Formats: sequence, C-alpha cells, structure tokens
Amino acid sequence: MKIQRGLYSSDTHPVALTIGNFDGAHLGHQALLNELIAAGRARGLLTAVVIFEPHPREFFTPQQAPARLTSLREKLEFLAALGIDRVHVCRFNAHFAKMSAAEFINVLHEKLMARFVLIGDDFRFGSERVGDFALMEKIGAKQGFAVQAVHSVKHDGVRISSTAVRAALAAGQLRAAQRYLGRHYSISGRVVHGDSLGRKIGYPTANIQLKHNRPPLCGIYVVNAHAEGLGVLQGVASLGVRPTVKLDAKPVLEVHLFEFSQQIYGKHLRVEFLQKLRDEEKYPDVETLTRQIALDVEHAKKWFEQHD
Repeated sequence: MKIQRGLYSSDTHPVALTIGNFDGAHLGHQALLNELIAAGRARGLLTAVVIFEPHPREFFTPQQAPARLTSLREKLEFLAALGIDRVHVCRFNAHFAKMSAAEFINVLHEKLMARFVLIGDDFRFGSERVGDFALMEKIGAKQGFAVQAVHSVKHDGVRISSTAVRAALAAGQLRAAQRYLGRHYSISGRVVHGDSLGRKIGYPTANIQLKHNRPPLCGIYVVNAHAEGLGVLQGVASLGVRPTVKLDAKPVLEVHLFEFSQQIYGKHLRVEFLQKLRDEEKYPDVETLTRQIALDVEHAKKWFEQHD
C-alpha cells in the first residue's frame, strides 16, 4: 500500500476513491471499503482512501473532540490489511478548512484521478460542511466520474458508528463494542519505560505509549497482548491515571503479562480488551493497591479458565 501526504499523487492510474476518518475501523467502515474494492475491481481501477489528520473536530474544538478509537498507525494497518492500494493522509489545518466543496471535488478528480467515488450517505465536506452527496453527484456527472452512496450498517436496530463504539466502551460494554467492530477493541503502542512501580511490588508491567490523552475507556481489564515473535500473551491491564500514586496524571496503559519475564522495551504491542473487571479506584496506600492487584490477577486468570 502506498501512503502519500496531501491531496496529490505521482501515480496517474485512475482510482475508485472514498473519504473519511475511519476511526475505529468498525463494521460500517469495513462494508464501505469492501464495496469500494469490489467497485474498483469491476471497473479496472486502483483503490484510494483519503483520511484526515488530525480529525476535523480535533482542529476546530479540541476540548470537545471525541476520544480517538484508533491511532493513525492503526488506521493505516487496517487499510493495508484490507488491500487498499493508496492512502492520502491530509493534514487538516486552517488552509484545508477553507477549501470549498467544489474545489475539493475538483482536486479529487484532477489530482487524485478519481473516476469512481463512494461516500457515506451522510458524509459532509468542504468549507462550512456545505458539500454533500447530491453536490458530489452533480459535479461528478459534469466532470465524468461516477458517484455512489453507501448506506449505514445497523446491528439490532442500532446504526454502527464510531459514536456508538465510543459509547459502548465508555459504559464498559465490551461485547456491544465487539459486535460493532467485528473484533475485540484494542490499543496498539510501543512499550516504553515507566516508573517501575509494578516491578517493585511484584507485578511488573509493560507500559504502552498512548498517542492521545483521552482513551475511550478506562478501568481494569482482562486482556490479550499481541507482539511480533511472542504470540498471544494473557494478562490484566490498567488504563487510567493511577490516582493512588499520581496526582493530575495523564492516562497510562499498563499490562501485567502472566508467566512472562522477557524484556520487551521498544516492541510494538497490541492489547485486546476482553472483559472489564472494575473501575479505577484510589486506595489509601500502595499496600492496599498491591492487594487489589493480586485480586485482579486472580480474577483475570479465572476468566481465562472459564473462556478457554
């Protein structure tokens, strides 16, 4: 998969193209992208995806922007696994925000060689979000490229969306999130050095570098961890601000892996959240925290025994 920055391409091969943020890579996104791939094959076109970084809402209202479900790296891995040929990562800034809807459509056609465009039926674009499917279809008819809308995917009457996934995760409803995603929710990141508190109290942890300070879930979880060359490792994870030992701290993802003692600093770890055990709590001292961690480990191991 070729990754390009911005709305330009050195490749003159015409493409079937779609646009979106694809945060969470849920079943709705998967349906759209699979339809794009099928349309590309039927028309003899390569497939291209335009994504924005940062999310437009992070640019306009950073304090009110929704929690990210997936990092840019995770999105790119997801698109590559599906077989997308080209991804354009567009920096969303003040200049981009001022681009008119008509100008944006022209860029897709003239610079990215779009000959087929597939978008969600509720997709909005351009300055002031005035662009919609009807405008894309109208201009496409004039310029000679086809436009098609893909409709929402629903599960038990619920429209599958990034918002629905966030709500399920925030409520600790991991099964609902799994149904919307088609897989367990996971967070990926590089293992970095922490303060070694876990090692000092007998429960060493892999500290995962978080790219954003507002994860969509928090608490104590049963997890599987995936690392290249290590297979699937069982464990228990804490995702939160560690109120017992820190004050006004940023969220941290710490994973205690069972029967594991290798050094994995620098490795990229993907942590799958399988079951929520409890909310994060503040304890009077480290000794009380240590006793609770022992219980968390015991409960997580029992969960794995029951779900083997």
